[in-house]
Amino acid sequence: MRLLHTSDWHLGQTLHNYDRSYEHQCFLDWLVDTLADEAIDVLLIAGDIFDNANPSSHAHRQLYRFLQRARSRVPHLQVVVIAGNHDSPGRLEAPTPLLEAYGTVVVGNVLRRSDGEVDLERLLVPLTERDGEVRAWCLAVPFLRPGDVPRIAREARQETQEGDEGEQAPPRDPYLHDPYLHGTTLLYQQAHALARERAGAGQAIVAMGHCHMVDGQSSHDSERRIVIGGSEALPTSMFGADIAYAALGHLHLAQRVGGREHVRYCGSPLPLSFSEVGYQHQVLRIDLDGATAGAITPIFVPRAVELLRVPATPAPLEQVLEALETLELDPDLPPQAWPFLEVRVLLDGPEPGLRGRIEAALSGKRVRLAKIEPTRKLVAVSESADALSLEQLARLQPDDIFRRLWQQRFGDEAPPDQIDAFAELFHAVGESK
Repeated sequence: MRLLHTSDWHLGQTLHNYDRSYEHQCFLDWLVDTLADEAIDVLLIAGDIFDNANPSSHAHRQLYRFLQRARSRVPHLQVVVIAGNHDSPGRLEAPTPLLEAYGTVVVGNVLRRSDGEVDLERLLVPLTERDGEVRAWCLAVPFLRPGDVPRIAREARQETQEGDEGEQAPPRDPYLHDPYLHGTTLLYQQAHALARERAGAGQAIVAMGHCHMVDGQSSHDSERRIVIGGSEALPTSMFGADIAYAALGHLHLAQRVGGREHVRYCGSPLPLSFSEVGYQHQVLRIDLDGATAGAITPIFVPRAVELLRVPATPAPLEQVLEALETLELDPDLPPQAWPFLEVRVLLDGPEPGLRGRIEAALSGKRVRLAKIEPTRKLVAVSESADALSLEQLARLQPDDIFRRLWQQRFGDEAPPDQIDAFAELFHAVGESK
């Protein structure tokens, strides 16, 4: 059986207000061809299909049209989708009766049985080959919110930590103090135990999850923190040793986790921010050999639109303008394929006409200015400067504070026109109250 692992499509995403549907469509067209060319049996989509919980109708159509075309090209194809932290679980699951007609299983929500326990049955998906026989089992675990994980009483956690009287206490679980991390690990373990009961001889167990693993390398510009206010990284130990492959979503950089060859993020199929321009975007082909994974092969995704950072490191404005004026671009590109550009400028002080000068340097060039990234030169603050007392602070006027901050930031006296502009703004705000 041959699997293909992908995740983090983020359909509907914009890059600094530029629509990216052309890039997503290029990827989806390429993916349909790849499914056919590689003779894929099962497509695993590990969450963040959409960029937000209320995607546009166009983003929905892109997904459904892809599923229809994929099934048409590969009639035996099975698709397993889990919700990510950007997705709306209910919205993703809503068309389930129609999606099932195209061999697609969607797991968005974690439901509970009448006794309050997590319904593990709906997280376990049999994977069948073209002959209809079950060859593997998939633990399809969507992004877990705190209310989704199994509940464990404080007394039970304490007992697990200490052990029974007279017995040697088991090794301390560093995640027991955090109900979310402990509950998440427990849910995967329970689902895995159920899969073991169902799996016959030679049938593999594959896990899917949308989560942040310990030591996973993230992209801070485009990846949303999963759990607010606490630790969020999960241990690779939550995947049992007999799991053939763990298909992960959330992190946009393709990577192995914890040194384990078969626990992987495939990464996003296109760069979602300028910090990801150096990523090798890919999908992963997994060849199952009985109950284990054999070859794991990256298939690199062609980039439909380039993201450029000019210059490579921030430079003074005059150097930047010269680099922009000499920028060479493909004159035959259609407008939807023009590169996105981030301009990186090193400034000594305020530059009110910055955007105008940059736009003038780019006049007539087939490029889309997406972002100007100004970097201020760091000015060392004198260590000999006296700290102000509370009484001195109380006597400071707003313009005094402005002058001091300007001195600290730029190492020079504030220009008169900037002081006048601050005074005008300050009085305007005061009059509006």
